[in-house]
Amino acid sequence: MSSYIITGGKPLKGRIKPGGNKNAALPIIAASLLTNQKVTLHNVPNISDVAVQLKILKKLGAEVKRNIVNNTVEIEAKNITSHKLSKDDVMKTRGSILFLGALAGRSKEVEMWSPGGCNLGKRPVDSYLVALEKLHAQIEIEDTCFKVNAKNMKGSRVWLSEKAVTGTENVIMAAVLTDGNTEIINAASEPHVQDLCNFLNKMGAKISGIGSDHLYIEGVNSLNGTEHTIMTDFMEVGTFIAAAAVTGGEITIENAIPEHMTQIIDEFAKLGVSVEIKGNDIIAKQGDMKIRSYLDGSMNKIECLPWPAFPADLLQFMIVVATQSQGRILIHDKLYEGRLFYTSELVKMGADIFMADPHRIVVNGKTALKGKVLTSPDIRAGMSLLIAALAAKGESVIERGEIIERGYENIQEKFLALGATIKRIE
Repeated sequence: MSSYIITGGKPLKGRIKPGGNKNAALPIIAASLLTNQKVTLHNVPNISDVAVQLKILKKLGAEVKRNIVNNTVEIEAKNITSHKLSKDDVMKTRGSILFLGALAGRSKEVEMWSPGGCNLGKRPVDSYLVALEKLHAQIEIEDTCFKVNAKNMKGSRVWLSEKAVTGTENVIMAAVLTDGNTEIINAASEPHVQDLCNFLNKMGAKISGIGSDHLYIEGVNSLNGTEHTIMTDFMEVGTFIAAAAVTGGEITIENAIPEHMTQIIDEFAKLGVSVEIKGNDIIAKQGDMKIRSYLDGSMNKIECLPWPAFPADLLQFMIVVATQSQGRILIHDKLYEGRLFYTSELVKMGADIFMADPHRIVVNGKTALKGKVLTSPDIRAGMSLLIAALAAKGESVIERGEIIERGYENIQEKFLALGATIKRIE
């Protein structure tokens, strides 16, 4: 168990380089099972979710060498000795569900439990299993344990019922080594899904339509080893934009991949945040910090929708920024009915937030935030509380900091480098 002690009120200034995308690293690590040759991964974030994913990989029989200093991992899955995942490991991270598609593709059988992860409301895996059934896999379910027989899988037309990222990634991994052609309709197209597809194509897979919601996969007999660099985490880029805005600082975010940030920057502009693009870097600072109304003067809104629209995992940061902007705005989480409950912690700090229902809140700003003892409920909400603490007057304590560390590496070091007063304690 870890906590973060923060004294707020200091503008954050300087240059920062965000880490690798967690949501790209986890599926790519699982996909390394699809070849018996060596895979070398660079820019792998040093976070606990990655550590659990690599631990599972080792238990399945893969050889793993990890260099934490230079964020490199070497994986050689020459001898896979098991197709079963233990319940204890699976419950530690939702990323474990990604071994469903990888093992179906490699071992042609899987036995695992429904995964754990952040508590954001209902997050069923039913659609993932239905998608594998469309590839002609056979599935048995007993309690929350499911067994998949993928020996007779073949390419097919898979129409996903929702644009689920992990659901799309599981079908991709199952299909690349499956006989025949697979067409995935209503596929998720987030940057991390694209990174997985590009990684697999480097290995010899034949995936087209990358970046769209319509993917085509021509099954191949085998995949080769490769070397791949995990893309920058656009969620972390958004995190530092928010931190610069609420503290009145100026942060240059290096290698930010601005083409991933277009819609995100537009939404920050609604809250009066200034974002400038210089080459591959982004410079974030306070703008006028006034919430933009619609042209008729009515209340504006920020809502999350499937990519390339505004991503759900950045919604919590917009809430914190809105508390420090003048005006009011509706925040609508269309995906998870439990994600917005954490705002009671912001109210404790002095935020003016009205909860209309589990999916919608209205934020009235600007309000002065005061330091409090706060509890992190999930990765993104926990980091948003940390950012709120950086803007607050006085000292705050963020408990259950280990939850934030599932998605962010070197938290204390990065914020100290920007001038924050922050200390991690066990």
